[in-house]
Amino acid sequence: MTITALDHIALVVSDLAAAEAGYERLLGRKANWRGSMHGASHVWFQLGNMALDVIAPTGEGVVGDTIRARIASHGEGIWGLGFSVPDMAAAQKRFERVGVPAYDREEVSTNLETGATREWAVASLRAKSTHGVNLFLVENRPGVATWPEADTVGDAPVSGLDHVVVRTPDPERAAALYGARLGLDLRLDRSNPDWGTRLMFFRLGDLVVEIAHDLKAGVSDGPDSFWGLTWRVTDVPAAQARLKAAGADVSEVRTGRKPGTAVFTVKDAPGGVPTLVIGPAA
Repeated sequence: MTITALDHIALVVSDLAAAEAGYERLLGRKANWRGSMHGASHVWFQLGNMALDVIAPTGEGVVGDTIRARIASHGEGIWGLGFSVPDMAAAQKRFERVGVPAYDREEVSTNLETGATREWAVASLRAKSTHGVNLFLVENRPGVATWPEADTVGDAPVSGLDHVVVRTPDPERAAALYGARLGLDLRLDRSNPDWGTRLMFFRLGDLVVEIAHDLKAGVSDGPDSFWGLTWRVTDVPAAQARLKAAGADVSEVRTGRKPGTAVFTVKDAPGGVPTLVIGPAA
C-alpha cells in the first residue's frame, strides 16, 4: 500500500496562542514544536499515531495568505489531512495513474524557540480529484527517526487519534477516492436509518478515516468537507474529570456506539471542531 499512516492533521485558527492553550488542555500534552513558514506560525503536538499541526496566519507569504483566505471563506477548523508515504516519487507515479495527481511543494519550518529547521517532502493532491478537501502526502522514509511524543501534563492524556470524520454528499464517489484510488482499507460500510447516516470506516494503521453521508439529504455532486475528530484515552472518566477541572465545557460520560467503549463530548474545542473523546468502558 502506498499510504502507510496518517502523518498529521492541519488545523487553522486566528489566535494561535489561544488555540495552543486550548489543545494543551484538551490533549493533556505540551506542544513540542513551534515553527514559522511562509507567513504562518504553527505549533505541533506529536501523539502516538499522528500529529496535530495548529496554524495561524501571522505575516505575508503564500501559506499565511492561503490560510487567511481559508478562514475568511470557511472559518476556523480542519484544513487538511497529511498522509504518510515511504517514497514520494513512487507515490506520485501511482496516484497519477489512478487520476489523483500530486504536486510538490517546499516545506521548511523554522523553530521559533531554537532556530532549528525541519525540511520534508510534501505533495498536494489536486483539489478537483479530492472533491474539495485538502489532502496531501508527506514522505517518511523507513529508518528515519520519528519525532518524540509531546510531553504529558496532568492525568489521563490523549494517547492518539481514534478517527477523523469527512462528510460527503456522494458516498460512492468517496468510496472510490479513499478506497480504490488512495488504497485505504475499507473495514465497514453501514447505513443506519436511526442515525440518518451512511458510515464508511477506512482503517489506516490503528486509526480510522470515517466517511459520513446524510441519507436524508440524498446524493449530489457538491464538495466533501472535514467535520470532527475523536481522540483516544485509556481512562475516560479521568480524562473527563481533568478537562472539567480545567474549565472545559464537556458532557457527562456516556456509553459509546462502539461496543465496550465510553465517550464524552468536548463542546469548546479550539477551532470549533466537533470533538469526542473515547476509551474503554469501565
